[in-house]
Amino acid sequence: MQVHLNELARFRIEGQPRGIVSVCSAHPIVLRAALRHGRQQASTVLIEATCNQVNHLGGYTGMTPDDFASLVMKIAAEEGCPEKSIILGGDHLGPNPWRDRPAEEAMAEAEKMVAAYVEAGFRKIHLDASMGCKGEALALDDETTAHRAARLAAVAEASAKRAGGAMPVYVIGTEVPPPGGADHALTAIEPTAATAALKTIEVHRRVFAEAGLAEAFGRAIGLVVQPGVEFGNHNVIFYDSSKIAALQSVLTEEPQFVFEAHSTDYQGTGPLTSLVRDGFPILKVGPELTFVLREALYALDAIASDLLPDYGQRPLYQVMEALMLGQSGDWCRHYHGTEAEMRWLRHYSLSDRIRYYWASAEAQGAVRCLCAALRGQSVPLPLLWQHMPAALHFADAPLDPDAVLIWRVMKSLSDYHAACGVGKNEQPVSR
Repeated sequence: MQVHLNELARFRIEGQPRGIVSVCSAHPIVLRAALRHGRQQASTVLIEATCNQVNHLGGYTGMTPDDFASLVMKIAAEEGCPEKSIILGGDHLGPNPWRDRPAEEAMAEAEKMVAAYVEAGFRKIHLDASMGCKGEALALDDETTAHRAARLAAVAEASAKRAGGAMPVYVIGTEVPPPGGADHALTAIEPTAATAALKTIEVHRRVFAEAGLAEAFGRAIGLVVQPGVEFGNHNVIFYDSSKIAALQSVLTEEPQFVFEAHSTDYQGTGPLTSLVRDGFPILKVGPELTFVLREALYALDAIASDLLPDYGQRPLYQVMEALMLGQSGDWCRHYHGTEAEMRWLRHYSLSDRIRYYWASAEAQGAVRCLCAALRGQSVPLPLLWQHMPAALHFADAPLDPDAVLIWRVMKSLSDYHAACGVGKNEQPVSR
């Protein structure tokens, strides 16, 4: 069965909800796992980049939207994943990377970024202009947010017409959790109020119409709301469908929309399945995938330390610890506690801020050394059982470390695809 993003609402209305997993990561191994899984399952692969991660100035990955798209398509070709089954999305596209500047200056950069995304082939666009810029409130009202979102949509529309191909589909709404998860232990998260969600839609619809963008608003498929799920450094708040009855009524009043669920990391198949059933068919995941990748890397690091006399004692761990201590900017504001607490948070926090360090030359070198040391080695079953018990099928045979890493990420992706109702016998989703 072919499914398009703009058909998700229809499937929900017809009582046959289906979902799609949105992979929010720039790590090449995660991208490869997502594309391999999509090829094996004959399913859509939705891959999204965020405004801080990838933008026209490079973002923290150093990649422009065109660079990111090229990387995805290169890996897809290597994996035999059809290009027609890949959707590229831009997440939180707005002035956020430049919010320390005056609004007009920040919005001018946001316009350039949106144009670069659309011209590079990104067609799922989350418009997020909710954050205040220099001299403004931290969070803006719906009216101001909608006007700025419409301004960015106008740029996206013009860019798509110049570039050719499909016109963008849009996601609006701004009630999202902190990027990468919360910094503290959580007890409860309140879902978005239905009245707030309805107001967001109403204001955006009116403002877009006033700006001559009614047709563009007709391609708005999703509304970002808080379903009451979140993860922090220490714990996860799991989905409770009993708390969102009022919020679900929004989809009855506004059948054009589905909800987009940010921060679904670590929920597991049961809660994810409930989210899709209840009108949240777009499931975004990022830190969980790099978390399980780190889990596999550290397990292999421990296995190599125990198996190979000349490898050393967890040299990959040591390299990452030195990197994070020497360049603390990506974690120091988010981890708190004693020195011992911050040490384990650096490596094992669910917010996974260690993901910012894997692209460094030192980290890549340590990973290459680890993989080279284990490649072709026969790992005894008891040693795998000790460090990676779910991977026993790799025991007692020449090891391919890359295959282990991709398998571990695909294992998490399988939970998401099971929740989305995507099966192996179904056809790819075209754009």
